[in-house]
Amino acid sequence: MSKQQLAAILEISAQFPPPENAGPAEMRAWFEAINAQTPIPDGIMVERVAAGPAGGDLIRYDSADDKRLIIYFHGGGFFFGSSRSHRVVAANLARLSGLTVLAADYRLAPEHPAPTAHDDAFAVYQWALDRGYTASAIALTGDSAGGNLALATAVRARDAGLPRPGALVLMSPALDFTGESESYRTIADAPLLTPQLMALFTNVYVGKGDPRSPLVTPFDSDLSRLPPTLIHVGSWELLRDDSITMAKRLRDAGSPAELKVWDGMCHSWQLFAPMLDDGMASIEEAAGFTRIHLSA
Repeated sequence: MSKQQLAAILEISAQFPPPENAGPAEMRAWFEAINAQTPIPDGIMVERVAAGPAGGDLIRYDSADDKRLIIYFHGGGFFFGSSRSHRVVAANLARLSGLTVLAADYRLAPEHPAPTAHDDAFAVYQWALDRGYTASAIALTGDSAGGNLALATAVRARDAGLPRPGALVLMSPALDFTGESESYRTIADAPLLTPQLMALFTNVYVGKGDPRSPLVTPFDSDLSRLPPTLIHVGSWELLRDDSITMAKRLRDAGSPAELKVWDGMCHSWQLFAPMLDDGMASIEEAAGFTRIHLSA
């Protein structure tokens, strides 16, 4: 059923292509507009908070467990996206987990190139610790570029001597900026995230810097002593092998990792959750994973 649902969604999405020859502001406005059409669950409470340099939305329900926190970093190639554009994921994480979710913003490239987004994400984790959350009660989550930020923040926290978070959830994480993974060639026809778009994101954020640098990706970092990690990736997406490789590297380093490859799903399919069964199912599994592994 989900494959048919996804085909219908992609057919509709194709009717709203990005503007041609547009600058960052126009591209971001287009991205926000198309995602604003996605319905979010009723009853959520949203509070804007000064979490890190760019702030974020604290999302919860009346009955939410306020002792445990899910930090969610949105995707968008470090170029576009926001706490608002990805609210469907954050709000359903809050609904399905019963926990409070912080949908964190971070400064975007090219105005703010690497490692600004990574610095901002680390500052958000520090903010949560300073606010009184126990590290073991915090999950770092994200999709695409946000998955990179979630994992990179955990690695950086460990290296800085900070307590590690209780769990990691990575959805279609963007980790390999070299373009050398096999799926970059074999699944180049996948929708939404193309090789050309990935090259744009790498150029605006990494620029002439080292695409393997730990300042922009944890892909080649020491992955030992990290918390339990859940990775979801679609079988029909350019970044599939980023996830497969990362799961193996985590396990080889002694860090527990679960990988699920979702048959027929494309990049960041969770954004279609209300209309896509596998989108909501992925968020539900992520919510369950955090409930199991977070302890106040």
